Amino acid sequence: MKRYNLLIVLMLLIFNVTTAQKKKSPAADLSILKDTKSKIEATVPLVIQHLQAISTKEGDNNIVINGKTALGKEYGILESEWFLYRNNMKNCILNNSSKKAKKCMEYHTQYLRNTFINYNNYISNLTRKNGYLGVEGDTKFDFKPADIAMKLTEAYFNANDAAGRMKADQKREFLGATMSDDNKLTPYAQLAQ
Repeated sequence: MKRYNLLIVLMLLIFNVTTAQKKKSPAADLSILKDTKSKIEATVPLVIQHLQAISTKEGDNNIVINGKTALGKEYGILESEWFLYRNNMKNCILNNSSKKAKKCMEYHTQYLRNTFINYNNYISNLTRKNGYLGVEGDTKFDFKPADIAMKLTEAYFNANDAAGRMKADQKREFLGATMSDDNKLTPYAQLAQ
């Protein structure tokens, strides 16, 4: 009789240890949101610096004025998609079973990735060495859409697993933090000064 009790205690201990290890996994780490935000925002001053160099070389201030306006439109598209993405990903996890949540998240990540690619193509073409004759050097950006999308997918899949182990209120609070002002893109007008 005592052997069976010991076996049950050992099995419970093993179960608790493995569950505890799983809970300490990087499941609840959504710091990639702040990192992505920083990478997006860092592109704006670099593009404006490039436009200013062209403007100075050509002696035409309209180049930087028109370039800033065009960049603002592209940044605005990305800004609204970034907001929608974070909200949609939160809703995918809150409102679906785990399997449906993953399909939902894959869909929204693909859409964000495409928006990132469009933005990256725009800023790369604008600042490329031959984008405007007479201005030397390529502007290097720390903005790689595929890498960022992959890291975001991994973080949200881990968040989905973590949310599955939380109570409803904890889950809403945890996922609601993704919509905080800390993860919101700085308005273009502030970055473009």
